[in-house]
Amino acid sequence: QVQLVESGGGLVQPGGSLRLSCAASGSTLRIYTMSWYRQAPGKERELVAKITPTGDTIYYADSVKGRFTISRDNAKNMVYLQMDSLKPEDTAVYYCNSNYNDQSSWGQGTQVTVSS
Repeated sequence: QVQLVESGGGLVQPGGSLRLSCAASGSTLRIYTMSWYRQAPGKERELVAKITPTGDTIYYADSVKGRFTISRDNAKNMVYLQMDSLKPEDTAVYYCNSNYNDQSSWGQGTQVTVSS
């Protein structure tokens, strides 16, 4: 089972940028579809972006399309989420997720707050 640890969250002004990182251990990421989810207070967890094992297919939620970029480095067992043009509505806890044959793992989450 893979263990995931997110980092890179923080407080940023509207229009700013953050880069989230997800470090994996316990297993190679090469076989996993990797995703970023987020959960805002009082709301359900939602899928933000997803990338297949080789990176050939990427999905973005409409709300982040054109502003966020998901990427992965399988050699380093890392997944990233570059977030640009951040908006207050992007404020949430962001979670990294791995999935292989319906075996899913979650990180502990990292808080992103967009506020002036």
